[in-house]
Amino acid sequence: ILHVGAYTNVDQAERDPELAHAVNAQGTRWVAQAAKAVKARLLYLSTDYVFNGMKTSPYHEEDQPHPLNQYGLSKYEGEQAVLTLCPDGLVVRTAWLFGHDGNNFVKTIMRLAEERPALDIVADQRGCPTYAEDLAHALKQLATSDLRGICHVTNSGDCSWYEFAQAIASQTAVKPVVRPITTVQAGRPAKRPAYSVLSHDRFAIRYSVLPDWQDALSRFMKRVSHPLSPA
Repeated sequence: ILHVGAYTNVDQAERDPELAHAVNAQGTRWVAQAAKAVKARLLYLSTDYVFNGMKTSPYHEEDQPHPLNQYGLSKYEGEQAVLTLCPDGLVVRTAWLFGHDGNNFVKTIMRLAEERPALDIVADQRGCPTYAEDLAHALKQLATSDLRGICHVTNSGDCSWYEFAQAIASQTAVKPVVRPITTVQAGRPAKRPAYSVLSHDRFAIRYSVLPDWQDALSRFMKRVSHPLSPA
């Protein structure tokens, strides 16, 4: 069972923690109970936001989570349910996801690039942008493995949201000015970890690490510019 469903609106989770916990914590517990009942292997997709960002080097699977916000806390409680109820389960932590479906940071920057001449983007938070397509290939490998416990999977490399936005804007038709601001200046309801880069050591022992995030972004942008024709 691949459990990737989640409540992912970080700021709204801070306003409505009961809903976030109902989906991410209790909902995951129900999935874990069902997996246990039918003796199915469970892979649960979690987040870098289970960490508080106090480190200055990549987080390993053994590092103790300390969530700063309700979203991170609800996902961590989901992790605990999987690890407690499913001995052969696997928690896969990833970060800063972008893909072709749904809302994400890359799509937001592409939209704003057409609407505004300048964009103010947070420069004091650092993480690992991850392309959903690359993550999906990794999950396929992990699903048929005997890996248990926790595994971190992101694209290689890291950057700030500001650097990420610069890279996106450089590949859009309209190229806005991207200006750095601080987390305090952004004034978002939920606290974010300043540093949430994840180590790939456990994944790299068995598989090739995912490509660099800049390579992943370029492939994504090409797909957006030249979508596949319908069959």
